[in-house]
Amino acid sequence: MSDIKKVVLAYSGGLDTSVILQWLQDTYQCEVVTFTADIGQGEELEPARLKAEKFGIKQIYIDDLREEFVRDFVFPMFRANAVYEGEYLLGTSIARPLIAKRQIEIARATGADAVSHGATGKGNDQVRFELGYYALEPGIKVIAPWREWDLTSREKLLAYAEAHGISVEMKHKAGGSPYSMDANLLHISYEGKILEDPAREPEEEMWRWSVAPEVAPDRAEYLDLEFERGDVVALNSQRMTPAMVLTELNRLGGAHGIGRLDLVENRYVGMKSRGCYETPGGTILLKAHRAMESITLDREVAHLKDDLMPRYASLIYTGYWWSPERRALQTLIDDTQTPVNGWVRLKLYKGNVIVVGRDSRTDSLFDANISTFEDDGGAYQQADAAGFIRLNALRLRIAARLQR
Repeated sequence: MSDIKKVVLAYSGGLDTSVILQWLQDTYQCEVVTFTADIGQGEELEPARLKAEKFGIKQIYIDDLREEFVRDFVFPMFRANAVYEGEYLLGTSIARPLIAKRQIEIARATGADAVSHGATGKGNDQVRFELGYYALEPGIKVIAPWREWDLTSREKLLAYAEAHGISVEMKHKAGGSPYSMDANLLHISYEGKILEDPAREPEEEMWRWSVAPEVAPDRAEYLDLEFERGDVVALNSQRMTPAMVLTELNRLGGAHGIGRLDLVENRYVGMKSRGCYETPGGTILLKAHRAMESITLDREVAHLKDDLMPRYASLIYTGYWWSPERRALQTLIDDTQTPVNGWVRLKLYKGNVIVVGRDSRTDSLFDANISTFEDDGGAYQQADAAGFIRLNALRLRIAARLQR
């Protein structure tokens, strides 16, 4: 008899977690509480409730976390301009600490002694979820079915689901596995099927949020983004909440073929994996934020942020959102954003995000009187540059003499 009495399952209603729900009941003979997070995946969540009810679940949580997700997780990450391995905008990674946080809150509220997730033993998500659980509730028990059961493939999961009468959507026409997909308000990801061969081009019909750049509109679209302390607060002069901003940027970016990525990345568990991502709104947001910082941040502050960014991005990718080092970095990053106020004008065209204007009435460090190629009226003494160059060349001249 298991000592687990009640477990909170992160439940999507899809293949993996539906099988897990049945498996938990059969294996642990415990009460299961389901938790489904609405973080903007764009799917109707009531089917998840209905599925849970069919399993006899009494406590079902379906929470709208979209605003919290963008306000407290996505926006802080974009203040850092975080990009993993030069390309990945961390769409899956940044959602996991929020889900873990809410799971622990529900476990406390319901008196559960364990939590469970559907991440596989080969992926990063198991690490992200569980580091979050332990950081927030050190004594919590964790059940990770993929590390315990013998259902080691999508085909076995489908067979288990069929044997137990569990309905599964998106079965492949030829009987194979569906893509492994993850969606939220920041992105949608795809893994599996032909993507397991990194030499093969993804099928065009795989993409859901964006049109191909080749068939995007032939006319560019302009938009203005207004920033306050590093966060977008208005789009085309209309004030919006964080989730509203990202939703609209996804729509605009997707219509212009923006935000597709085909990536082979290094997972934290040691292997390389190939995935495809659609992040239209995030791609626009990153470009705009860097443009805003370009005229409002001091040079050395901007360079320091760029030095720290890979470390910050790696902390998010590997699941250390709740770590003291990430919190410390966030404090520094947020402090740098005090002057990041103003507007950026962008042009969207066939997969490209092009900055065409930026200004800050209160915090711009750009001085046209100094940088002009015309007569600056003595604002900058060009003769001063000679001594500046000689001093900076001193160590190079000394080294050159030694080499002779």
